[in-house]
Amino acid sequence: MPEQQLGGGALKALAERLTALLSLRTLPIGMKLFDDQAEMEAVPRLRRPKAGVRHTMCQLVTHSRVAGLTLGITAENLQSDSNCAGVPGLCQPSPQYLSGERFTGVWFENQEAARQHQAQMTRVPPDRFAGVVISPLRAARLDPPDIALFYATPGQMILFINGLQWKTYRRYDFTITGETACSDSWGRALATRETSLSIPCFAERRYGGVADDELLMALPPEELARGIEGMEGLSRSGIRYPIMPYGPQADPADGMAVSYGDQ
Repeated sequence: MPEQQLGGGALKALAERLTALLSLRTLPIGMKLFDDQAEMEAVPRLRRPKAGVRHTMCQLVTHSRVAGLTLGITAENLQSDSNCAGVPGLCQPSPQYLSGERFTGVWFENQEAARQHQAQMTRVPPDRFAGVVISPLRAARLDPPDIALFYATPGQMILFINGLQWKTYRRYDFTITGETACSDSWGRALATRETSLSIPCFAERRYGGVADDELLMALPPEELARGIEGMEGLSRSGIRYPIMPYGPQADPADGMAVSYGDQ
């Protein structure tokens, strides 16, 4: 589906198809950056985090994907000198972050390793955007979002990637930052418009409540549509989720014959 057709209603339908194809546990969501705070606050049924309370970005993503909230977020809702606000471009992280000082002795044995970690993260360029809105795709309140995101298990994710490769093949290479893995998901997708799969980090699991078996996909809306179209093609070939185990001790010939014929 061409990008110009992916308004809120089309994305709502895509979210329903994605959830049905993969039996997702939580809601697919959208994320959109805003140059102007007043424009952000005009999004229908927008909620703002409680004033004076700081959150991690992954906590607020969980509020949207689990509770179904549409949230408008500015730097002051996050730790305003940190990577939480810095990854989506709402601030320039402080020298304590960029130098690696903040992470030394915690995630890294020495400051040079911590500095390299900061230098190689993917962030949206700083201080351009006034805010970001996170909203379930089913709510159709972002028309369209900059990126779509969903959490899924490894088995669900590989079938979605197979769907992306169904009509036009390409190899996908994803990044692993380690801690601050949001730079590999919404940070990379917002900054580069590349389809981005991440292994959620310790902080996302501790503060955002991400489950042990969850991965995160972030991608432009048109790529979401392409992946879903591909999964529907795979389903017609009998390749669908959940994947029925054939058994490690069975002769695979009968099972393979269903897909490939007698060869």
